Amino acid sequence: MRSLLVLGGARSGKSRHAQARIESQPGRLSYIATGQAFDGEMTERIARHREDRGPRWTTLEEPLDLAGAIDRAAREADAVLVDCLTLWLSNLMLADLPLDGPITALQEAIRRCPVPLALVSNEVGLSIVPENALARRFRDEAGRLNQTIAATVDEVEFVAAGLPLKLK
Repeated sequence: MRSLLVLGGARSGKSRHAQARIESQPGRLSYIATGQAFDGEMTERIARHREDRGPRWTTLEEPLDLAGAIDRAAREADAVLVDCLTLWLSNLMLADLPLDGPITALQEAIRRCPVPLALVSNEVGLSIVPENALARRFRDEAGRLNQTIAATVDEVEFVAAGLPLKLK
């Protein structure tokens, strides 16, 4: 595996699957977390995820500069996991930052990453059409981001009910 995008819905098993794929690699592992703890529930979720990973893992929290985080992690680890692209996208949108530059930088970081890299993203376009403009924009941008990254990586898998389906 060189680069992998793992897609799926909420609680589909996508993160667990991507983590297992990276853990199959030898050596030191780096986890890039894009989520931010804005409330108690998210703080607990982050702590639980940290506990799920063993001593081979180091964690790098980076809500915005994902390309830079991949570059830094790849210098110190033998394989890298990014979880997740949809939280990263929401961070960019909530900060009212342009999307094209960071997405292009992410593509370039994926291409130059010298170690196995897995990225996790939610597939949010399988549900009903959201009722408000911001939610519709997020759904549309997430769909475009997933298509862009899927075209950039070597492998793409979709996870439903904990079962991976190879798409590319």
